[in-house]
Amino acid sequence: MIRYDLTCESDHEFDGWFSDSEAFDAQVKANLIQCPNCGSIDVRKALMTPSLGKKQNQKVDQKKPETQKDLVNTLREIRRKVEENADYVGDKFAEEARKIHYKEAEGRGIYGETTIEDAKSLSEEGIEIHPLPILPEDQN
Repeated sequence: MIRYDLTCESDHEFDGWFSDSEAFDAQVKANLIQCPNCGSIDVRKALMTPSLGKKQNQKVDQKKPETQKDLVNTLREIRRKVEENADYVGDKFAEEARKIHYKEAEGRGIYGETTIEDAKSLSEEGIEIHPLPILPEDQN
């Protein structure tokens, strides 16, 4: 997997994970990448600095690990942005994802429900999907 720093036409910064550079290029061409802040599909790779290892004699900065509360809040924010910027398609998720992938429908972000079997089938067809985070309040 490759992580790219991305920006949109409004200079919002975000990142994305792709199986390879061709996957990124194909998704941009199909208007499948959308800015989580403004919804723009005019997305490009940002300039990235290489990750270089530290010398053995250099002091390594110790960062505090994130607390569980911080992680849950981050997951809430991810889910909130998806819900604000994507179309809810309910139990028609698999059907709509295929239409978008095969260009039978407008490229846009969607979310909804699907079965595990349909999710596996989508993945086997090369249709990239990701589950929304399950939050503690969803378990009540």
